[in-house]
Amino acid sequence: MAEHYNFFAPTRVLFGPGKLAELGDQQLPGKKALVVTTGGKSVKANGYLDRLYGQLDRAGVAHVLFDRIEPNPLRQTINAGGWLAREQGCDFVVALGGGSVMDGSKGICVVAANPGHDEAGNEVAGDIWDYVMGGTAKGLPIPNDPLPLVCVTTTAGTGSEADAGGVISCEENDEKLRLGSPKLFPRLSVVDPELMLTVPARLTAFQGFDALFHNVECFIANNHTLMGDMICREGIRNAAASLVACVSDGANLEARTQLAFANTLGGYAMVCSGCCGCHGTEHGMSAHHHDLPHGAGLIMIACAYHQHMIDAHACDDRYVEMARLMGASEDEVAEQGPSAFVTELARLKRECGVDGLAMSEWGITRDELPAIADNAITTNGALFGHDPVELSVDDVTAILEASWK
Repeated sequence: MAEHYNFFAPTRVLFGPGKLAELGDQQLPGKKALVVTTGGKSVKANGYLDRLYGQLDRAGVAHVLFDRIEPNPLRQTINAGGWLAREQGCDFVVALGGGSVMDGSKGICVVAANPGHDEAGNEVAGDIWDYVMGGTAKGLPIPNDPLPLVCVTTTAGTGSEADAGGVISCEENDEKLRLGSPKLFPRLSVVDPELMLTVPARLTAFQGFDALFHNVECFIANNHTLMGDMICREGIRNAAASLVACVSDGANLEARTQLAFANTLGGYAMVCSGCCGCHGTEHGMSAHHHDLPHGAGLIMIACAYHQHMIDAHACDDRYVEMARLMGASEDEVAEQGPSAFVTELARLKRECGVDGLAMSEWGITRDELPAIADNAITTNGALFGHDPVELSVDDVTAILEASWK
């Protein structure tokens, strides 16, 4: 563990039930916003988009809608959003939705402020792949400051409202890669659990496990820090304590608030250290199958991934501590040791009704698992670099094999 650390998380966060109603009172970073949502109906049908418009109107801010973000936001969609913001003269972006919307909006903010150039030096439409890292992306520094970003999160999953990164997919290349820069911290984020009450049980589980796993992976990462450990402990405890209640009774505002807190802590955890090869492996899965929800992929592989780390005695004391944070008794810890963590994880999956998820539901075949493993390590080496024990392509393939059904 590093006994020194740098911590920079400058986002102003409005947290708690009813906080969306305070957005119009804030000093917003511009006068015309590109409002970014998914192509789905939920934010419109539940009235969240109209409520956001009301707050922007109250603040005297004009707005243009871009409602095209996919569950795994795609390169071409982000490019289109960035150029719409430029064409419409938008001077900031408001993300209304979950992690895919917030991640996609970070990319849109970059493209809107950073046009590309052809070989002759002429200005052309910018491409987010110039600034994404890994794989076939160029990984260039972001020259111009991105448009300012305001996030209004409607899910508890990715923690993107509190961090400076995002994940973007390229369908043509079967790649899912990271965009990250301190320039991408949102200026302002609203975390209002009232907006999460309508998330269906299955999606609540997918998103909530993602929030849990951010804290878990940052806790075992080989670059964890004193600050990050403190954050992760609370994130794990709050996620494990609230997930079942949120799934079984979506209207439970107290549980929704507790899970939302765990989610935002996960964003801070990623500022302190970083996720590991479990996330990297899932990125390989959904790079090949773009309709696979990120949280579902993680749920399917997490037990095998962590059992691999436990069998390698990667960080026994940390797995024991996480088992206790998730509710394991002292008798269970004494009997099972670090494996009590996997027992608690399996229990949580059962109680949330997601223990039966199968890769085949999303068209993943057993034959393609080695290619997925190779893709994951090739394109997401930075995540695997955080693993407490190094994973080979054969190791990742074995984890996928153990998880497949």
